[in-house]
Amino acid sequence: MSSALDLLTGDARAFAEKAWASRVHQHHTDPDALVALLRLDDVDRLLTESAIRTPAVRLAQAGRVLPESQYTRSGSLAGKPLTGLVDPAKLLDLFEAGATVVLQGLQRYWPPLTDLCARLEAELGHPVQANAYLTPPGSQGFAVHSDSHDVFVFQTHGSKLWEVHEDGVRGDVLLEPGLVMYLPTGTPHAARAQTEASLHVTLGINQLSWRSLLEPVVREALGEFEDPLPIGYADHPGMLADGLATRLRALADLLGEVDTTAVERRQITEFGSGRPTRLPGGLRDRLAVAELTAETPLLRRRELRVLDEGDRLALLLGDRVLRTPTRIRAAVDHLVAHQRFTAADLPLDPASALVLCRRLVREGLLRVDA
Repeated sequence: MSSALDLLTGDARAFAEKAWASRVHQHHTDPDALVALLRLDDVDRLLTESAIRTPAVRLAQAGRVLPESQYTRSGSLAGKPLTGLVDPAKLLDLFEAGATVVLQGLQRYWPPLTDLCARLEAELGHPVQANAYLTPPGSQGFAVHSDSHDVFVFQTHGSKLWEVHEDGVRGDVLLEPGLVMYLPTGTPHAARAQTEASLHVTLGINQLSWRSLLEPVVREALGEFEDPLPIGYADHPGMLADGLATRLRALADLLGEVDTTAVERRQITEFGSGRPTRLPGGLRDRLAVAELTAETPLLRRRELRVLDEGDRLALLLGDRVLRTPTRIRAAVDHLVAHQRFTAADLPLDPASALVLCRRLVREGLLRVDA
């Protein structure tokens, strides 16, 4: 278990038991670590100094989402029109009048949350998204509602009183920096800022279901049943029922022959190679790769998963798959086990080690640890 999930849950076993039982869970942790992920000043800069656009921002008040026209303007760049630009003055007027500001999809553009979400995805095996909610003192943006995904929520400024319904019973939770709350899918909730402005972050876990794994398997098997229904079946009771029974037995036989290990490998590969590209420092790495030597310090950017495909190894790099010969298995194992190393540390001849490291820098797995 890495620090990303530890930060949010504390005791992993206790969290798993509550999560699997669809129970609300609370955990006290280091408030400074949470606040550093998104400070009030960070949101101030995003809203008033950047060219942030919708749908990255939306506003809500008294349980309804406000029209974008109330807080956006148009502009142009290099002669081409830009729409949905946030107008800071209009937005701040609405905020002062009681509107909650929602920053959506922060995992795409705010590095601390990008990193946290990426690490959580690697640990959980499910996609993770991040939103933030800035609410003026004493206000409430949304009425009681429930989400279609699991949520981790934590406060980074001020406090918010949460109304949480569990098993038909209402409970109140005062969320302040240092407290993380986990809400399972479908948990009714609402929240109101207290005596000062409130800023909280939600991490949505978009669960991948067994259905999503089963559907392509069943769909492939159903390809064997493209023959037409018999002519005149409407006048012959039992004709369809008998034919259906025969084909259901055949379908069950086909499903029984499915290579479940191959399905598992495909799911792991698709998830481990289908995440957004993240290359912090990538420009400097590309400029430095030609000068890379056997003693250049290297840093692995992210967790590395490796699948054995027989004659090849599949390295899951997050946004792509890199396939390598199995003969470098020992070197790959070293990459998995160590976050910091040099080419000279790899159990390969010096020339091959340099070639591999330069390739992995270009692929974005490694960065020069200057």
